[in-house]
Amino acid sequence: MKKEISVHFKVIHKDHSSILRGIFFLEENQQPSLLDYEQCLRDCGHDVMLIDKEHEIFKAYRPGEEYLIHILHEENDPIRDAALENMARSLMR
Repeated sequence: MKKEISVHFKVIHKDHSSILRGIFFLEENQQPSLLDYEQCLRDCGHDVMLIDKEHEIFKAYRPGEEYLIHILHEENDPIRDAALENMARSLMR
């Protein structure tokens, strides 16, 4: 049986950065590998190359632009979803 893996990544451009999310599926007992993260990024439209295996940082390319993508893990880097928090607050009223 497959399980859904949600991954957050920080996209770092020269003038700004943003937190984005991707989803992929793995077998129940399988842990995500760097290749899984790389494929997820490619599926999201990023042309990537791993540049720092230890910190899980990819260099990405677009015509005329290079940028970095850092894989985030919730246990190390808590991610807050403002839209989800606002929705929860509105339901709690």
